[in-house]
Formats: sequence, structure tokens, C-alpha cells
Amino acid sequence: MKAFTLSLFLLCFCSLSAQETAQNIPYGNNPAAGHYLEIAGTRLYYEIYGEGEPLLMLHGGVYGYIDEFTPLIPELAKQYQVICLATRGHGKSEIGHQPFTYRQRAGDAYELIQHLKLEKVRVIGFSDGGTTALHLAALHPEAVYKLVAMGVGEIPAGSREESFSYSAESLLTEAKAYFESRLELMPEPDRWDESLQMLNQLYNNAALDAGTLKKIKCPVLLMNGDHDQYYPIAKVVRAYEAVPAGLLSVIPGCGHVIFYCNLPAVLAGITPFLKD
Repeated sequence: MKAFTLSLFLLCFCSLSAQETAQNIPYGNNPAAGHYLEIAGTRLYYEIYGEGEPLLMLHGGVYGYIDEFTPLIPELAKQYQVICLATRGHGKSEIGHQPFTYRQRAGDAYELIQHLKLEKVRVIGFSDGGTTALHLAALHPEAVYKLVAMGVGEIPAGSREESFSYSAESLLTEAKAYFESRLELMPEPDRWDESLQMLNQLYNNAALDAGTLKKIKCPVLLMNGDHDQYYPIAKVVRAYEAVPAGLLSVIPGCGHVIFYCNLPAVLAGITPFLKD
């Protein structure tokens, strides 16, 4: 992530932290809502809020975690059982010892769905989590009822123009206090740099092409800001055109993190879409 983007994220997150304190709900580190799922010897952390039809939420990468959904969770938990999964190497989830892939990430989400004995779930994924969500729906169409993917677009194989090179040193230089607080949550903080190198490999080799998107059977709402620095509108439109039952929502004046930029617009889009 570029420095200016990270600075904007941290500015927004600080304001949300005050809201979180007022609610007294430590999303992402809440013993009252936290659980663990073990997959092939790797423990993954998740939290559950509310009651109703199940809604799985998949957060963004590198700096993302369950608590980035602070503005969304309490609103959605009024109607749904909100299940927030922490990705490998993020927050309280372990890293594992296999290279990160989106098939693996989708498999982790599917294992959680199976573990909770859920027949079908609604899914909201943001950025990295949005890509995972689309792979989940393509690989396991029987498990996904509806899907909202935010901050995501088409990624043809080999099309990445930017080379990702995150490291513990660079992130701590950009936002020392923020990432030190993340390290305090991690069960394997000494492996954080290793995890970041695996993320670099994942992102630099990522692909989300029309062939994958065409396998998705459920309704999909793609939501992006018109100034998303990672996914220009052209890439989002191509993804929308490839999904058989796709809808497109563009939030004007917003960059990548649309629910920090314009929460009312995001809620106005996802609330009617998620309903039966």
C-alpha cells in the first residue's frame, strides 16, 4: 500500500476506534465473541455477532483485519448472524506453513461454513477478502446465497503492473504504533515478515479472470469507489460483465475503502441486496 493510502486508512481508523470504544466492543479481540477453527494444524480465529441468517465477512489484506468492519458489523448484526473470519497471518489467526493462494483462502472460508453446519451463507468481502469471496463462490457455488464484493475487479493472469514488496521493516516505518498493536494480537509475531513475503507472492501472482467469474451462480453485487487506486472502474466493469448474475454499484468520490468514505451509500446498496 502506498504511504498516502495508508495514512488515509489510519486517519479513518482512528475515528472508528473512538466509536468502537464507545460501543465497548473490541472487534477482532473479543473473548465474548471469539472462536477458533483448526484446519490442517493451523488455527484460524473468527468472531460471531447477532442472530438470524448467516452472513460471512472477509476482511482486507496486510493492514486489514476484522476490526476494519467496525462501522458495518453492528448494523448488519441487527438482522443477521455476522461471522467474521481472520485471514491466515492476520490478527489472531495463525500463518500456517503453505504458500498463500486464493484457493486456500476460499477453502478456509468453506471449512468454516462446514464447521458451523451452515447450508448457505451471504458473504461480504472487501479487497483481499472480496477476491477470496469471489473464488469461494466460484469453487463452492452451493455454499453461497448472495455475495457483496467491495474494492475488487478483474485481475487477468500476469497483468499486475505494480510489484508488491511489503516487509515488516517498511510497514513499521510507515505506521509503527499501528502495526505494533497488530503484532500484539498475533500468535506468531516472529513470523510476521515471513507472512508478508507470502502475501507479496500471492498478490504479485494473483489472478481473477472471466473464466473464474463465470462459474459463480449466486447474485453478486460489486461495489467500488470511482477513485479506487487499485481497481480502476474499467477492471470493475469487466468483472461485473463476467459474472452471470452481477450488479454494479459505483460510489462517487471514494477511493478503495468505500465504507469509511461513505457508509450511508454502502449500507443503502447492500441492505436491500442482501434481503430475500
